[in-house]
Amino acid sequence: MTVQDQARRQPGPGAPEQPPGTPTVTVPYDVLLTAATTAFTTRGLPEGRARAAATALCYGDLAGLGSHGVFNLARLYLPLLDSGRADPDAEPRAVTDLGACVLLDSRRALGLWAAAEAMDLAAERARRHGVGLVSVRNATHFGCAGHHTARAARQGLIGVLAGNCGGQRIARPPHGLLAMLGTNPLSVAAPALDDDHPYVLDMSTTVVPTGRVRTAERNGETIPAGWLEDAQGEPVTDPAAFDRGEAYLRWLGGDPQTGAYKGYGLGLAVEVLAALLPGAATGPAPGALDGDGRPHGTDDDIGFLALAIDPEALRPREEFREDTLSLFGSLTRCPSAPGGPAVRYPGWWEAERARDRLRDGIPLPAHLYDELAGLGLLPAHGTAGDGMRGGGR
Repeated sequence: MTVQDQARRQPGPGAPEQPPGTPTVTVPYDVLLTAATTAFTTRGLPEGRARAAATALCYGDLAGLGSHGVFNLARLYLPLLDSGRADPDAEPRAVTDLGACVLLDSRRALGLWAAAEAMDLAAERARRHGVGLVSVRNATHFGCAGHHTARAARQGLIGVLAGNCGGQRIARPPHGLLAMLGTNPLSVAAPALDDDHPYVLDMSTTVVPTGRVRTAERNGETIPAGWLEDAQGEPVTDPAAFDRGEAYLRWLGGDPQTGAYKGYGLGLAVEVLAALLPGAATGPAPGALDGDGRPHGTDDDIGFLALAIDPEALRPREEFREDTLSLFGSLTRCPSAPGGPAVRYPGWWEAERARDRLRDGIPLPAHLYDELAGLGLLPAHGTAGDGMRGGGR
């Protein structure tokens, strides 16, 4: 029995995207991709860029990361375009180009496709120089960082993407009274056991990203103690408190005594690499010291770093491949605790979910399906020939 077959006998880890029993509608992937593409072309994006943006967006739904999927279409991306905060016609411009290193002004291009192009540029430079570093300013929200780094991994490269949140401030330094930083995501991807299962770490430096809080609110859930805290540092389990400005995201590590300095330090490292380097907006700035210290600011002028490394520039590809198989193969042969899922690595379970959902369709919460149908992007559920399947209670 293969590693893949063994793993498919057990459910993967991770929280469900919606509470058990939530009504869902299963949508074929190509239908959802076409709907998202249409949403972007009607906002002025050229067809190719709209398709790339839709692919990045729908990756969240494919991989089981619904907080970064089409849930964000009407909440985040269409308002960005409608308000002019993102420019559908923007042409990113190279400010500095040294071959292996490039500084780009994204000029408010939609981050979903612009980050993919930046990673592809980094990969192209890595194949020429061994390493490619693309530093970007004036960017907008780019969706799942792991979607972009996996593009490099599937080319046999190591990919890194670090992004800040522009001037958005939603987390306080340990012992601090003012919101100063964003979720500041970080992703690293590399080849692993096979082309279909690359290693893909994709994480916020806070305990969860804001999308996890907002999807919980939309689904009528309470959230675990430890995601949010109030001004006094007490746990908050009402997700709606976040958008009311009454709660702050907590850092990886939880309390200062249990390691919050590590999450905070990682978040600040991302701020340096992603924003300070290219000259993008930063969370810690004089403006962060004004007001009442509650979460505030907007995620405009985001900065990010796209890095690609070609292992073959340093040693023979077959040697690297042999060691890769040894590393990840050893992990998958580690015995798991009784009743627990198989031991795997970041990116494995997301790849498995994507495989299943490409075949079986993507289960969307019924309220999200209705939202997209209300925008004219999907047929009203229950109409003849809509091709959708209901589920849940």
